[in-house]
Amino acid sequence: MSDATSPRAGKATPPRAAAATAPRAGRGAGQLGRFAWLCVFGVAVGWFEAAVVTYLRVAYYPDGLRFPLAPLPGNLLRVELAREAASIVLLAACARLAGRHFLERFAAFMVLFGIWDLVYYAGLWLTLDWPASLATLDILFLIPTPWVGPVWAPCAVSVALIGGGSWIYLTPEREHRVTALDWVVEIAAGLVIIGAMMTAGHAIEGSAVPLDDAAAREFPVAWFWAGLLLGVGWFVWREARAAGSSARS
Repeated sequence: MSDATSPRAGKATPPRAAAATAPRAGRGAGQLGRFAWLCVFGVAVGWFEAAVVTYLRVAYYPDGLRFPLAPLPGNLLRVELAREAASIVLLAACARLAGRHFLERFAAFMVLFGIWDLVYYAGLWLTLDWPASLATLDILFLIPTPWVGPVWAPCAVSVALIGGGSWIYLTPEREHRVTALDWVVEIAAGLVIIGAMMTAGHAIEGSAVPLDDAAAREFPVAWFWAGLLLGVGWFVWREARAAGSSARS
């Protein structure tokens, strides 16, 4: 019988308080195994994404992407939009199963999303010999309007997501305290990044040049890096501060 309920204890500790002060479970083989399967799942979904886009580009854009985009026949645009949304739902469902609480599940989603995106570009390079370089512009997403940016931009975001998500997921023994201010800062950083990509999409949507043409390079680089460095910098600062507090206690 534990001290929280033992009659020999001088003062009983309420069960809720005892649970709140209990140490977190350390990282074990189970956690590492789940993380490994997260990586496998992300690779598989990324390859599926690359395969579908390969079919679309070969069938409908054999000469490369050009604005304004040639419309997909029939209801294929709606099908493609639904497929993009379904991909996100698939990643979210896997993350839900891989975590034991909200923050761990969110970290799993970060890892999955990052791996999915990196494998997607690796798959396109293997199947289409595209992109020619990391500076090649791409249509990144279609919901709610086209997001456009150089390939290095989503790759940089993906690396940051994998790094942050892996740190949270693989250190369950640490106290990862997330405040309302943390969410506000990280969401604001994400919106800045998305805004940069959507702004580039609007800027070149009405042009009639190849997406890879230098005249179409309207991506707001400074805007993008401001958002990414804000998000990454805040995360690193908060984790370093939490580590310092734990060391002093």
